[in-house]
Amino acid sequence: MIIYPDIEIQNGQSVSLARGRKEEPTVFDISPLDAAEEFQNAGAEWLHVVDIDGVFRGRGYNSDLICEIIDNADIPVQVAGGIRTEHHVDWWFEHGASRIVLGTAAIKDTQLLRRVCHQYPGRIVVSIDVRNGFVLIDGWQTQTSFQPIELGKSFESIGVAAVIYTDIERFENHPESSLAGTSEMGTALELPIISSGTVHSLDDISFLRFLPNIDGVITGKALFTGAVSLKDAIAIAGGPGVDASLAEEGVKPPSLADTRGQKEGDHRSDYKTMGQELLDLHQAYSKGAMTVEEYESAKLSILRNFGE
Repeated sequence: MIIYPDIEIQNGQSVSLARGRKEEPTVFDISPLDAAEEFQNAGAEWLHVVDIDGVFRGRGYNSDLICEIIDNADIPVQVAGGIRTEHHVDWWFEHGASRIVLGTAAIKDTQLLRRVCHQYPGRIVVSIDVRNGFVLIDGWQTQTSFQPIELGKSFESIGVAAVIYTDIERFENHPESSLAGTSEMGTALELPIISSGTVHSLDDISFLRFLPNIDGVITGKALFTGAVSLKDAIAIAGGPGVDASLAEEGVKPPSLADTRGQKEGDHRSDYKTMGQELLDLHQAYSKGAMTVEEYESAKLSILRNFGE
């Protein structure tokens, strides 16, 4: 599972938006260029860079700065934000982008999506942003009638490289529910899923490792605030995940980093990783087997046990 450090740029600054609202940015005191350098030095395999001004205005307003990030990086850069025409797609690939993310354009113009996927195989990613169960477009301003799984399935035969799934409202108010939505997408779709808006802590990354078909995780705010260390996130994400068939059978591979009570030479298969315990707990909570207070108490107990 790949960790994609997320650099969101508004007016040339590194920002994070609350619930996708441009009027409420959190501005960080590190430039996008310096952030990109720090992430690369910490071991990032990819960078995910978003032109927030482009998201809302429909074209790139931070293109020169993003091009500078691309030129300075020794790792591939995935670019998003306001890319809504074939000319925009061509321009970004000509200027060094490794992959392009389409959102509004992919949903409004399927023929455009088909053409660019054919022209740039394996390099077009589609973003599905959701609020209250429906897909949003036009910089999260317009709610469509599409539901995420239905829309995601429609992209499977087009040649899309991956789908980025973000549940904006759930991430802010119900992070565990956001993880559940990500799990549903991973189970339902054959396309690789890149989860976005699900990481508040390292525990979320441990959890995501055991969800089916999750190819990567985009995280920005948690890295900028220091809630998550990129080096630690990469270490946790680097372990084996689980495919859909194993998930259906309830079989999860172990994580050496989270093993409890396993001594050298002990090959028991009955111990659980922290990610597995958190996953089992959340599934029980989702089925109504416990109250939110019981859920939070049990989650805290798991975290304490693995911290010992």
